[in-house]
Amino acid sequence: MRVDIVTIFPEYLEPLNVSLVGKARARGDLDVRVHDLRAWTHDRHHTVDDTPYGGGPGMVMKPEPWGEALDAVLAAGGPSGGADGPGRGDGARQGGSEGSEGPCEPVLVVPTPSGRPFTQELAVELSGKPWLVFTPARYEGIDRRVIEEYATRADVREVSIGDYVLAGGEAPVLVMVEAVARLLPGVLGNAESHRDDSFAPGAMARLLEGPVYTKPPEWRGRGIPEVLVSGHHGRIARWRRDQALARTAANRPDLVEQCAPEELDQHDRATLEELGWRQGTDGRFWPSGQAVEE
Repeated sequence: MRVDIVTIFPEYLEPLNVSLVGKARARGDLDVRVHDLRAWTHDRHHTVDDTPYGGGPGMVMKPEPWGEALDAVLAAGGPSGGADGPGRGDGARQGGSEGSEGPCEPVLVVPTPSGRPFTQELAVELSGKPWLVFTPARYEGIDRRVIEEYATRADVREVSIGDYVLAGGEAPVLVMVEAVARLLPGVLGNAESHRDDSFAPGAMARLLEGPVYTKPPEWRGRGIPEVLVSGHHGRIARWRRDQALARTAANRPDLVEQCAPEELDQHDRATLEELGWRQGTDGRFWPSGQAVEE
C-alpha cells in the first residue's frame, strides 16, 4: 500500500517512522510519503491561508497550493510507479510497489470533524485499497472547491475520528494510518491478533474486548481469574464473552442496543438480564429504566 500525506507540518508525522508502522515501511510493506504543502506556495512567506468569504473567525486554507500539491501527487502515479512529485518530505522511496500492474484510483481521505465517523469497518475497507492520500488541514479547513474538484478525479472520503475539534488534521491521520496499516498482511507479528479486536468483523463485532492478563500470576496481592489458567478453552471463551458483554454494557450501551437477537445466544441473554438489561418483544435488549421498544 502507498500512503501520501500533504501537510504544513511534516515533522508531526515522525511517529510513522517507529513501532509497527515504521517496521512495515522499512520492510517495504508500506510506502509512506510525506509532502510539505508549503513547497507549492510562491510568495516569500509561503502563505497557505486567507480570510474567509462572508466574514467570521479564523482563516481558511487557500485552494491554489492544495491544488498544485494534489496535482503533483496524483500525477506521480500510484503504486504502479511514476516519478515523485516535488516537496516530498521523507527522503528515498520506502515501498516495494513498483511491480504492481496498471494505474489505480487513489482514495483521498480528508480528516474533518464534519465527516463520517472513522470505524473499524472503514479501516478494514481502506486496508484493501492500494493508494491512500491524506489531506490534514489546519485553521478552519480547506477551501471547499478543492474537495469538489478532486471528487471528480478520486474517491473522496471526509472522515472524523470523533465528536471533538483538534488544532489540525495530523493527529487524525496518525490514528487512521495506524488503524489501517496494522490490518495489512505481515504488519502484525501474529496475523490473527486483529481478529479479536473490539469492533472487529465477526461474532464479537459489536462488543468491546474484555480485560486481559499476563504473568506474573500475582501482582501486589492481585491474582488473575482462575478460569484463565484452567486450560478449559470452552470456559475461557465463555468467560471472555461474558466480560465483553459486561464491559460493553457499562461503557457503550448503544452497541448492546444495536445487537440483533440472532447475535446473542441463551447465555448472552441471561448475562445481560443479570446486568440489569431487559429484552423487548423484538428480541433486542434495553437498559432497565428505559422504555422498551415494542
